[in-house]
Amino acid sequence: IFISFFPAALRDPMAMERANLLNMAKLSIKGLIESALSFGRTLDSDYPPLQQFFVVMEHCLKHGLKVKKSFLGFNKSLWGPLELVEKLCPEAAEISASVRDLPGLKTPLGRARAWLRLALMQKRLADYLRLLITRKDLLSDFYENSALMLEEEGAVIVGLLVGLNVIDANLCVKGEDLDSQVGVIDFSMYLKNDIDDYRSEERNSQIASILDQKNYVEELNRQLSKTCVVPLSLDMCICLYLQLAIAKNNIIKLQEENQQLRSENSLILLKTQHHFEVTQGDVSVERDTYKQSRQGLDEMYNEVRRQLKEECQLRQDVENELVVQVSMKQEMELAMKLLEKDIHEKQDTLIGLRQQLDEVKAINVEMYQKMQSSDEEMKKKNDVISRLEEKTNQITPPKAQRMSPNHFVPCAFISSCLHLVFCCSVQISKLSLSLSYLKIRYSSSVNLQLEMDLKIEREWRQTLQNDLERERDSVAQLSTEALQINGLKKEFHRLQDENVQLKTICNDQEKALEELGSKLSESKLKIEDIKEANKALQGGQVWLKDKEATHCKLCEKEFSISRRKHHCRNCGEIFCNSCSDNELPLPASPKPVRVCDTCHALLLQRCSSNPT
Repeated sequence: IFISFFPAALRDPMAMERANLLNMAKLSIKGLIESALSFGRTLDSDYPPLQQFFVVMEHCLKHGLKVKKSFLGFNKSLWGPLELVEKLCPEAAEISASVRDLPGLKTPLGRARAWLRLALMQKRLADYLRLLITRKDLLSDFYENSALMLEEEGAVIVGLLVGLNVIDANLCVKGEDLDSQVGVIDFSMYLKNDIDDYRSEERNSQIASILDQKNYVEELNRQLSKTCVVPLSLDMCICLYLQLAIAKNNIIKLQEENQQLRSENSLILLKTQHHFEVTQGDVSVERDTYKQSRQGLDEMYNEVRRQLKEECQLRQDVENELVVQVSMKQEMELAMKLLEKDIHEKQDTLIGLRQQLDEVKAINVEMYQKMQSSDEEMKKKNDVISRLEEKTNQITPPKAQRMSPNHFVPCAFISSCLHLVFCCSVQISKLSLSLSYLKIRYSSSVNLQLEMDLKIEREWRQTLQNDLERERDSVAQLSTEALQINGLKKEFHRLQDENVQLKTICNDQEKALEELGSKLSESKLKIEDIKEANKALQGGQVWLKDKEATHCKLCEKEFSISRRKHHCRNCGEIFCNSCSDNELPLPASPKPVRVCDTCHALLLQRCSSNPT
């Protein structure tokens, strides 16, 4: 009905749709604001203009949505682009969480409708959509290039939504059935008003053009109805009757075919259900096996992890002990250096004491020589004194009296000689006393000092030898501990290699488990394999259960995680992959299926003996 307003948009259908949706959005928003202001109360869910507004917004947001394929068909969902708002605005996370927590919503469309109502009650609908249309790089994943949300009309609608902030709405989202509502726009709400209700002349011209188009369409319908009312001839009636009979026969045949197809469909459904139950049992058995193997691997992984933790703790302890031993060795080396320095100092002191002893000995020898020379001089002087005394004794006093005054000269000489002798004797006695005193002093002091120094030196030497022996013992002990530490390092490296090997084994087993899981998921989707297994069971053969087979029937190898179980589609026995990697078409199924080596050779022999 809006085609006449946008003649330039006729060339592009998407542009025409955008223009129509823009006009409908303008009408619904304006009508909602005017009616809400005249209503003067809080709006609820049953208010018709508000319901029409949500329907128009739903159509606007759906315009240009990309069709996504799903398991049940094609789907267009509004919830995808609206869910992006919580990433762009953290305040919208509360609304999204509330929508996800609603128990009655089951479809994405219902969640989108609930989100629009909550955003309107919060008065942030325009802000959230404005943030959304600014990120066209994110919207391009959900909308086509010419969609309304990616063009200028989307920005105009977001600008119009700002006026809705004057409306107070109290909507009950929890009790409504938003999933099954039909979003149809009711144009009668905007066409039944009188022309006088619109204020602008442009609106009057639009309504007039709409009414003219309506009258034109009604006139065309009347003309077509007149042309269709023409009397039919007899031949035409017979032809129409025959065509009616043929159509009835076709309808009866189609009904019979429909009934037959329904019966076949029910039979196929029963067979499929039986196949599904058998497959579900096999899948449950394989799932139990997978869980048991996974539990064993988890226990092995926990044990390896515990051993690795213990080895790491042991390595840390050994490294700490090594650091302590290295520090002790450094302290020992420092003590050895200090002891060597003390020994060198003591040796220097001992050398100095020996030099002093030699000097004292030299002084003693010199004093002894001086004493001998003084003794000899003293003896000579004593001899002289003795001779002089003899001469004096020979001289008598009478004889001296008879002498003349000229004879007094020898007496004076004699007295002077006696005085000299007395002085010499006194000095000799003094020298002898001083010499004896020096002898005693030097001998006592030097001997005591030397004995003390020698005793101290001997004690120092003994202590140094003891310390040296202790240091040698400690060095030997440290060397043995260093050898032990080297052995522990080698053991630690060996344990590290074992840990790496165990990790690789664990990773390989996890990969095998992942492959097993992928195989299990693929087995659920293989309906043809289920049909073949069911046909093989109906043929009378025994389908061996997985629990009963622990070894391959042909090579007798035990099954494990890497060596999986495979059923032969011909005999029903369980074999490994290498013994059942053959594929041949069986009479039950024209598609090639897995058979064992024995059945493969037997079937080839049959085919060669019976070429038909």
